Amino acid sequence: MSKGKQRERVTPESNRQLMDLLEMLPDALIFLDETATIQYANARAATMVGASQHELPGNTLWQGASPLVSIALYQAVVTATHTRQPLQVEYRSPVTQTWLHVQLSPTSQGIALCFHDDTEPTRLQDPFRQSEQRHQDLLERISDGVVILTPEGLILEINQRPLADAQVRREEVVGRLFTDFPSWSSAPFAQQQLRAAIVQASLGETVRFEARIRPQPGRYRDLALTITSHLDANQQVEYLTYVGRDITAHKQADEESRVLVESMPNLVWMTRADGFVEYVNQRWYHYTGLTREQTQGDGWSASLHPEDQQRTVAAWHAAVQTGIPYEITSRIRNGTTGEYRWFLVRGIPLKDSQILRWLGTSTDIDEQKRIEEALRQSQERVHVFMDSNIIGIITADGEEIVEANEAFLHMTGYSREDVQNRRVNWVHMTPPEYLPVTQQAHQELAFHQSMRPYEKEYVCKDGSRLPVVVGGVAFQDNPLHSIVFVLDNTARKELERRKDDFLSMASHELRTPLTSLKLQTQLLGKHLAKQGISGVAPALSRMEVQVKQLERLIGELLDVSKLQAGRLEYVLEPVNLDALLRDVAETMQQVSATHTIVVRGTAPGSLVGDKDRLEQVFTNLLSNAIKYAPDAPLIEMEVSASAETVTISVRDQGMGIPKEQREKIFERFYRAFDPSQRAVPGLGMGLYIVAEIVKQHGGTITVDSTVGKGSTFTVTLPWKRGA
Repeated sequence: MSKGKQRERVTPESNRQLMDLLEMLPDALIFLDETATIQYANARAATMVGASQHELPGNTLWQGASPLVSIALYQAVVTATHTRQPLQVEYRSPVTQTWLHVQLSPTSQGIALCFHDDTEPTRLQDPFRQSEQRHQDLLERISDGVVILTPEGLILEINQRPLADAQVRREEVVGRLFTDFPSWSSAPFAQQQLRAAIVQASLGETVRFEARIRPQPGRYRDLALTITSHLDANQQVEYLTYVGRDITAHKQADEESRVLVESMPNLVWMTRADGFVEYVNQRWYHYTGLTREQTQGDGWSASLHPEDQQRTVAAWHAAVQTGIPYEITSRIRNGTTGEYRWFLVRGIPLKDSQILRWLGTSTDIDEQKRIEEALRQSQERVHVFMDSNIIGIITADGEEIVEANEAFLHMTGYSREDVQNRRVNWVHMTPPEYLPVTQQAHQELAFHQSMRPYEKEYVCKDGSRLPVVVGGVAFQDNPLHSIVFVLDNTARKELERRKDDFLSMASHELRTPLTSLKLQTQLLGKHLAKQGISGVAPALSRMEVQVKQLERLIGELLDVSKLQAGRLEYVLEPVNLDALLRDVAETMQQVSATHTIVVRGTAPGSLVGDKDRLEQVFTNLLSNAIKYAPDAPLIEMEVSASAETVTISVRDQGMGIPKEQREKIFERFYRAFDPSQRAVPGLGMGLYIVAEIVKQHGGTITVDSTVGKGSTFTVTLPWKRGA
């Protein structure tokens, strides 16, 4: 305190008589200067505040007389100081809980305050006092910490919550700087935050922040703080209101959630209500390579693919403005590899009465995207295939065709409306003679979920017949639901018909000159023999062999044409199979001097059949065995019989037949071929004819073969079945 101030102070030495009078007053009297510093306090005032009389002068009213301090008194002192007009105020002492009536009288050197106890019970009915009472009660019932501060940060009023946390009494802190309150002074960083917030609020701003304080050693509290300013009639800051909400439990839950969030494989983020990014988990930093500073605000958008940036940021800003949950797929760059991967980004607003913040995740869906893209491309290919005119495609549900492409509709003459109205049935479209093979194919489809292509005919809408090749697959979860592929076989059938016609015509046309050539050769041989010319006999013999070979080939061509036309003739008679087999073996042994043909077993009895055709069967099998086993001289024919059937096996030790060729060797013009072996002459018709002859005799023919070890053809015939 300055010496000038000391000279102006009212003291006992300056006016003893006045001082005695003031000391005799029953009311508390305090003189303040213009800075609210106590210049004089009488004995009653000292008693009221619980201090010695000489301790009060030199302290501010707020620090020296804290039991008397209230917001009402503070406002009255400030008003009287500014207006220089006397006024009165009534309030209840926060310490003594007594009602005080205070008269404020401006003087030439400051303000005189006269405190008068007002304990009259009836006065409590006064509306002002009731309001004051409610104000005090409400302040104490508030669970948040509430403090009234001067613009400089001095405590004017404080409720019980912060006092209880710090375990201090009200009179110990009222009138002192709030930043020196124990809870704040023990937490330097939080104290610095509070100090800056008070300065900012004293300028008329509302300040919100979070801080961690330490009310007692070893304990802490997390607070969400708001400091607001109260303005007087002149729009000057009159006092500050501090409200501190305990968010310790919430923060602990946040910490636990954050630990969980950090362990998640997703990229997790949190923003303020305005969309400003406040938090992302470590997974984000590791993946994008961005720093915390680079991520904040809209900085996160730098990690997006250039093609996705504009739409993603626009969608995010729209969500923030409308409060609608946010969802989008975007490509985010891997900061290490530079690779962009697809993410599903979702954000939801966390609300109270309004949006508090946004919580979101970014989930890697790149693999799913790739699968979806592959599926899309596959579907496009399927649509291209379905829409093509190359092959007919139908979807069947049981017997009904429920979907068909244009190619199938064009083939059969049906319309899309026919299909939609379930008027197309593949069973009804199948001619009776093709029903057995069709039903067998569909049984195979139901059992194996696929069927091998087979030939049949469809009856078109106009009644005409369409040759087709049919194949299909069934759905594994529903075998009755299938996709069938239909290939128009008209051109191939026409080509086969022309070929068969040509073969029939060619075989007939060749047979006449061949017969003539054969006769002329025989006559020439006889004529030369009569003349005693024997030197040409070997040449004539070789000519006869070639003529017989040509006769056999022409015969096969004629047989094939007859088989295709269904006109191959059979002469049924009892056949001694045992004698037939031995005759064939003996004849083939005479033709081939390089091989040994061995017949094992017998076939007692006779069967009904065509002797010449059966002879043709076994002649062909022995001939093939000789041709396809040039370096293995042993050919075996084994015969066995039962009461119902007779079985004949022809076995060689030649080159063998690859597995993939075995099912085809009984087809027309097909020849088993091994590129590593020399070519074997023939037209590939023999086994086709053999199989048809055996079939017409009610028998079967099979082949068992191992490449490099030889083949075994087995014919099984019934004893009594005729052709």
